[in-house]
Parts: sequence; C-alpha cells; structure tokens
Amino acid sequence: MSKELQLKAFERLLVIMDELREKCPWDKKQTLQTLRHLTIEETYELGDAILDNDLNEVKKELGDLLLHIVFYAKIGSETNDFDIADVCNEICEKLIHRHPHIYGDVKVENEEEVKQNWEKLKLKEGKKSVLEGVPRSLPALVKASRIQDKVKGVGFDWEEPHQVWDKVQEELQELQDEVKSGNQDKIEEEFGDVLFSMINYARFLNINPEDALERTNKKFIKRFQYLESKAEEIGKPLMDMTLAEMDIFWNEAKKL
Repeated sequence: MSKELQLKAFERLLVIMDELREKCPWDKKQTLQTLRHLTIEETYELGDAILDNDLNEVKKELGDLLLHIVFYAKIGSETNDFDIADVCNEICEKLIHRHPHIYGDVKVENEEEVKQNWEKLKLKEGKKSVLEGVPRSLPALVKASRIQDKVKGVGFDWEEPHQVWDKVQEELQELQDEVKSGNQDKIEEEFGDVLFSMINYARFLNINPEDALERTNKKFIKRFQYLESKAEEIGKPLMDMTLAEMDIFWNEAKKL
C-alpha cells in the first residue's frame, strides 16, 4: 500500500474519532484515567497474539492499540495540551536525536553500540539515572528484565554466561540455607534473588523470560485442560482421582 493510501486510512481513523467523541455517549465520557486500564488490557492482548503467531489477530490488536493512541491525543487536544501531530512530531524528534549513527556523523559497529549510545544520550538529556525509564507499574518479571537491559547499556554487566550461571547456583544455595533456617522474610528475599539471577541468565541465552514463562503457562493450561476433558469422559472428578491416575492423562497430553 502506498504512503498516500496509508495516510488516507489514518485520516479516516482521526475523522471517526472526532465523530465518536462528539456523538457517542460512551466515548464522550472517557478520560485519560478511564482509558488507562483498557489500554493495558489491549497491550496484553497484542502480546498474546504475537506469542500465538496469529498475524491476523496481531493486525486487529494493533488497530485497537492505535485507536487508544488516537483517543488519548483527541482528549489532549480538547484541553489544548497536545494533539496527534504533537505526539507524532515528539517521537520523530526523539528518534532523530537518538540515532546519530543515521542522522549524524556517529559511527557504530553493531546493535550493542547503538544501545550504549541510546543510554548515554538519555543521561545527556537530563536523566539522573539510567533506571528512570523503567516504569514503576511494570510487572516484576518484566521490570527485572528491563532493569538489567538498562544497566547493561552503561557497562554494568557480567562478561561471560558461565559467570551468570555461577551466580544462579550461588543464589540457589543461599535460598536453600534460608529454607533450613525457617525465616520467611529471608526465604522470600533469597527467592527473589534467584528469580532475578535466572532472568539475567535468560538475557545471556538471548531468551525473553516473560515470553518463555508465558509459553510454559500456555503449555500447562493446554495439558491440564486435556486432563480435565479425560476426567469428564470417564465420569470421574479430578478430586476423586489419584495422582497416579492423573499422571496417565498428563503424560498423554505431553505426547500430544
């Protein structure tokens, strides 16, 4: 599709947004605050579609997310704070500024140098910490991954994967020591350290820990629902089955 047709489609969305904001009772009532949780849901739905590699669903969810962006910009324009042009221009200026290897005379050799330059530029822009860009409301697992990415950008990182794995082993031993002591607060603290170290190790294996865990969640759900369906077939509730009986169907599910 040509740029002209793409821009025309975007303009159509802007016009529809104007009409909905003026005429639809629900759309008229929305605020930045009321849309927030819906935007988060839409983002997760997009994430699910990507993990499922359902490209048709990805397209639909991108549309839902784009609608939210246009909606926020519409609300901003009504208070004369910003509009969709401001939003677009702001990100354009940021991209140009943070890609001096494209729009300037900076030379980079690889992706890693791009990331390092990105973090250095942020600090020059007035940020006091490289961790300022990590949203406070991120889920803990995602936040840990982003924290590690950020500090890596300024050189605070392990050099070899085996060093990270050694750290995982060290944290596991400390967890076991605290389990023996029975101090619940210390056990929780050490368990957190183990998770943080595992997330760090995932990074060295080029694995996204959030995606990996979600794939396992989906796998478990699929297998457990197979187990439930088999229990229903034989007319025996799961709570009345022994673990050995459940294992038979569980192993069948694994083969499927």
